[in-house]
Amino acid sequence: MKSPQEIQKIIVEEVSVKKAKLGLLPMTLLAILAGMYIGFGGIMALTAMTQVEPYGLKKVLGGAVFTVGLMLVVIAGAELFTGNVLMLTSVYARKITVKQLLRNWIVVYVFNLIGSLLIAWMLLKTGLWGNKEAINDFGKAAVAVANAKATLTFSQAFFRGMLCNILVDLAVILALAADSVEGRILGIFFPIMTFVAIGFEHSVANMSLIPIGLFIKAASNYGPETLNWMSFWKNIFAVTLGNIVGPGIFLTVFYYLSYYRPSQSQPKN
Repeated sequence: MKSPQEIQKIIVEEVSVKKAKLGLLPMTLLAILAGMYIGFGGIMALTAMTQVEPYGLKKVLGGAVFTVGLMLVVIAGAELFTGNVLMLTSVYARKITVKQLLRNWIVVYVFNLIGSLLIAWMLLKTGLWGNKEAINDFGKAAVAVANAKATLTFSQAFFRGMLCNILVDLAVILALAADSVEGRILGIFFPIMTFVAIGFEHSVANMSLIPIGLFIKAASNYGPETLNWMSFWKNIFAVTLGNIVGPGIFLTVFYYLSYYRPSQSQPKN
């Protein structure tokens, strides 16, 4: 296992620099895949939670299976906006520029959205939610989850987004600490399960989970008026800000000052 100092050095000097220099084509393709991978996790969570009555068990079960999304991103390889918030540490260390950071964030965010909408649309076409005459329990659960997210206040969505991405980026850090696939899976599992089970908000997950509900509502005419595209964008805006601010303060600044910057000031032998 790598030490916290070694992990920060890898993030600052290797991972973030590589991401900043990634070509536009691979960046867009890998971002689309990340949106789809997180969508797979979300769909699996919806499936696992359908018809499960005990609230705590339902949430923990959904969180446990949702972890597959980040496992695919980290181990198979993809570009995920929420994980790339950690690139801020490299900006502090002057290893990459603000322009490089924003280029990555904007491109990855847009194509995460495209990948998320794509998998939501493809799920609609599978008919696993039922049909316009009879929506099944999975379809009802998908609409209910989407509406619950879409009706959060700005403050609720923002703070849930902050706390969510602290845990998501901790999962990335724990995965980097491991030297084996098994270790990476274990490092990802518990922080991701925690954020989902508690009910925090992840912008890229919501890019597929809310549209899934919207697509099913449009196809079946089942769902409340509060679930609409305007409420979707309001949620995404608030959650995205929270996803940046949370780890942007409590992980990138704190770890930079604690583990990376002090090493830079040590005298050379």
